[in-house]
Amino acid sequence: MNNIKMFLVRYAEIGTKGKNRYVFEDILCKRIRNRLEALGEFKVWRDFGRIYIEAISDYDYDEAINRLTKIFGIVGLCPVTVAEEFTYDGIKKAALEHFEETFGNAADNKFNGYNFSFKVHSRRVNKDFPMNSMEIDMEIGHDLLEAYESEGLHVDVHKPDVMVEVELRGEKAFVYSRIIPGPGGLPVGTNGKAMSLLSGGIDSPVATYMIAKRGVEMEAVYFNSPPYTSQRALEKVEKLGQIVAQYSGPIKFYNVNFTDIQLCIYDNCPHDQLTIIMKRIMFQIAERLAAKDECQAIVTGESIGQVSSQTMQSLGVIDAAVECPVYRPVIGMDKQEIVEYSQRIGTFETSIEPYEDCCTIFVDKHPVTKPKMFAIEKSEKKLVGKIEELIDKAVETAEEKWLK
Repeated sequence: MNNIKMFLVRYAEIGTKGKNRYVFEDILCKRIRNRLEALGEFKVWRDFGRIYIEAISDYDYDEAINRLTKIFGIVGLCPVTVAEEFTYDGIKKAALEHFEETFGNAADNKFNGYNFSFKVHSRRVNKDFPMNSMEIDMEIGHDLLEAYESEGLHVDVHKPDVMVEVELRGEKAFVYSRIIPGPGGLPVGTNGKAMSLLSGGIDSPVATYMIAKRGVEMEAVYFNSPPYTSQRALEKVEKLGQIVAQYSGPIKFYNVNFTDIQLCIYDNCPHDQLTIIMKRIMFQIAERLAAKDECQAIVTGESIGQVSSQTMQSLGVIDAAVECPVYRPVIGMDKQEIVEYSQRIGTFETSIEPYEDCCTIFVDKHPVTKPKMFAIEKSEKKLVGKIEELIDKAVETAEEKWLK
C-alpha cells in the first residue's frame, strides 16, 4: 500500500451537528494533523461533508493507519486512488491501479487475490462530467471484469463482497473500496475537560477512554503511597495513561503523594471506614486539581457492587465530598464486560501486571458496605486540625508530566 497517497475520512455522529458541524470537522482535522506530524508532510482539509488526507512526502503507511484509526471522531478510513486526469480514461486507469494496489497481493487481502464479488457505485457531485452515475458504474464494472474475471472476479449487485466507490468532486475523481474501522465518537476537544482518577486496575483506564471518546479532553491523577507502593506501580499507571493517550491525545498527569494522608486516616478513623474516607479525600484533591486546570468533572472506573466501596450507599457518601459532577461510564458494566473492553483498547495486559496501588494496600478485612453519612462525618471530625495541612501539601507537591 506504499503507493497510496490519499485517504478519505468517514465520520458519523459529526454529521448530525447541523450548523455546528464545521466546528467538529475543524477540530478533527487538527487532531489528524497533530497525529501525523511526525510521519511526514500531509495536507488535511474538509470539503462538502468529506475530510481528505493527502501525503505530500513519503511516509510509513502502516504507522499512519495505526495512528489514524485511534483518533476519536473517525468511523472509517478509506485508502484512495486519485485519477490523474478528470476523464473516463483517467478514472478507468485509477480503478485498475486501485485494484492492483489493494488486491494484487493475495497474502495481504482476505479474498485470496481477485476471487470475490463486487459492485461499482459512483457519486457524481460534479454534474458537468459527460457521463452519468449509472454509465460510470456500468463501464468501470465492465473494465474491471475484463481485467480480472479470469482470476475469479464477479459481479453481485445485491450483496457484493467489495463496493467500489467512485466519487467525482470538483475536477477530481477518487476511487476507493476499503473501509478500515476507526473508534468513532467525537473529536477530543469538542466537549470540555475532565479529571480522571487513574489507578493501575482494569476499570479506570477504560472509563478514561470512554469519556475521552465523547470528545472530552482528559487529565489524570494517581495517588501514590511510597514506600507501600513501588516505583513499578507508578510506571504501570503511566504506561496505562500512555496507551489511552494514543486515542485521547496527550494527558496531563498528576502524581500525588498520598502516604501521609493515608497514615493519618489509619491512625484516627475506624478501620472499616478507611476506604470510604480515603476516597472522599481523593475526590477532594482531584476536585482541587481539576479546578486549577478548568476541568468540569471527575471521572472514575467504579461499577455498582463490584467491591465494598462501590455499593449505592458508598458511592453516594463518596460523591457528597465534592461539588463537581462525577462521571462513572462503566457503572452498569460487569467485570467481564470491562475486561473485554480493556482488551479491545489494549490496556488489559498492563492492568494485570502485579503491582498494587494505594487502594489495595490499606483495605480492612471487613469494610463497611452501607456507610451512613453521619457516621463518616463523625469519624472525619477526628481528622480536623491534622488532615488539612496534609491535603494542601499533597496538592502543592503533586508532580506533573504529560503522557503521550
